[in-house]
Formats: sequence, C-alpha cells, structure tokens
Amino acid sequence: MFEAIKKLLGIKTIDYAQLMKEGAIILDVRTKGEYGSGHIKGSVNIPVEQLHKNLQKFKDKKRTIITCCESGMRSFSAKGILKSNGFINVHNGGRWLSLNNKL
Repeated sequence: MFEAIKKLLGIKTIDYAQLMKEGAIILDVRTKGEYGSGHIKGSVNIPVEQLHKNLQKFKDKKRTIITCCESGMRSFSAKGILKSNGFINVHNGGRWLSLNNKL
C-alpha cells in the first residue's frame, strides 16, 4: 500500500547502491572538519560554499552525482547548484549516515 501511495504522489525510490555500481560519485558537501569526523568511503568532499569554484572537478556532466551532508539541507542546495550548471543526473542522498546505510 505504501508503494502505491508513493507512486500516486510521484515519489520514486532510488537504488543508491545500484547507482554506485554504475559509477556514481558521492559528493559530501559538509565542512572539512565534519567530513574528517566520518564520511562515506570514496566520497568527494567539497563544502557547499566552495562548490561553485570547484565545478570543473566534475568533467562529465552526464555522470551521476549523489549529494549528501549532515541533515539533507546543504545536499539539497548542492543538487540545485549542480543542476543549474548543466549537470543532468544529480540526486540528493540526504544525510550521509543514512545514505551510507543504503549502499
């Protein structure tokens, strides 16, 4: 029943583990200090405040990027920044701890 309600509302379930198998990048947009206290192995750390200056690090705008942070707010902002700069496959993974459990 829950799946039917999600479908009706247009809410998609994202298989983050599958996206990773297909070559997705995890972009952690917390501060360096937050990242240093724990992060998803293999993730890239660029604080959201520095994202505009570092977009060139992501050469393929079609490659899937999954953003994450502490609560989901900065990762939501990062997704918007990436999308507004031509990145096509961007997902807000929300909290890094929750995302880590989904991988």
